[in-house]
Amino acid sequence: HLSRANPHVDRLRPTAGCRVPGLVVFSGAEHYITPTWYPSKQEHGRVVPTWNYIAVHVQGAVTLHDDTGWLESHLSQLTDTHEAAQAHPWAMHDAPRDYLDAQMKGIVGVSVRIEALEGKYKLSQNRSDADIAGVVHGLASRDTPASRVMEDAMRASERRRHERS
Repeated sequence: HLSRANPHVDRLRPTAGCRVPGLVVFSGAEHYITPTWYPSKQEHGRVVPTWNYIAVHVQGAVTLHDDTGWLESHLSQLTDTHEAAQAHPWAMHDAPRDYLDAQMKGIVGVSVRIEALEGKYKLSQNRSDADIAGVVHGLASRDTPASRVMEDAMRASERRRHERS
C-alpha cells in the first residue's frame, strides 16, 4: 500500500481504462565490498570497490485499491505476518474501529498482476576463488546484520557454483 499523498498514486491511476504497467523492485541482501578484502590487491593492484546485491524485479499491470474491504484484508494479513514473533501480537481489532477507518482513508492498496520476474544479483562471481574467499572473510569480520546476510548469500552462491562444476 502507499500513502494517498504519495505522487506515485496519481501516476499509477489508469485513465480511460488503460492498463498501467509497473515495475516493483524487491531488494535483498546488499553490502559495500572493499578491495582491501581481495588477495589479488597485493598481487597486481587492479581492484576497485564494488557493491554486492540481490534483487528481484517484478513487471506487471498495476491495480490500485480504494475498497475498504480489500485494504482491511491486506492490512490484517500484513500485520499478522509481522506481529507473529511478538510476545503479545497486535491485531487489527485492538484499535478502535473509527480510528482504523480514518487511517485507511490515508492509504491506497496496490497489487501487481505479475507478467515477468527477473532475479538479479552480484555476489563477486566475477572474482577468483581466492578473492571471493577474501570477501566472505571480510564480511564475517564486520559482524553486522547486513554483512552476515551477505556472507550467507555468498556462501550459498559458492556452494551452488561448486555443486554445478
